[in-house]
Amino acid sequence: MAGTMERRMWDLLLILTTAPHSSDVVTSALRLSQAVLDRGGSVRVWACGYATMMTQDTFGDTKLPNTRDPEGYYPSPSAVVQRMITDGEGRFGWISCTACTEERGSTHHIPQVRHRSPLRLATTVTSAKQTLYLGGA
Repeated sequence: MAGTMERRMWDLLLILTTAPHSSDVVTSALRLSQAVLDRGGSVRVWACGYATMMTQDTFGDTKLPNTRDPEGYYPSPSAVVQRMITDGEGRFGWISCTACTEERGSTHHIPQVRHRSPLRLATTVTSAKQTLYLGGA
């Protein structure tokens, strides 16, 4: 059909709605994403609620020093996401829900994060072969 655009299909969409430090859900989401990337797949994360805090540019590159390992390197959440986007070479993407971002005042994201209205969630879901919802009810 002339004039139609083919939409990219992602292998996995993770809808992440949990607060970053409330449980192991965020860590599990990042590990699952990395596993899919390691197998050559593509992953997109849609962050809602307090998960939008993960990609704030105010974190810097590292977490505060670990008193048990003061010489260790511990990347900030935004640095982890930024590295995954860079290393994924177009196969990893992060979206921050604009409504949740505004509601929580988490408006200063790293430049690689895309911002989408919650009205676009359904379209985003249809652009994925599989979708997993991770978070609270």
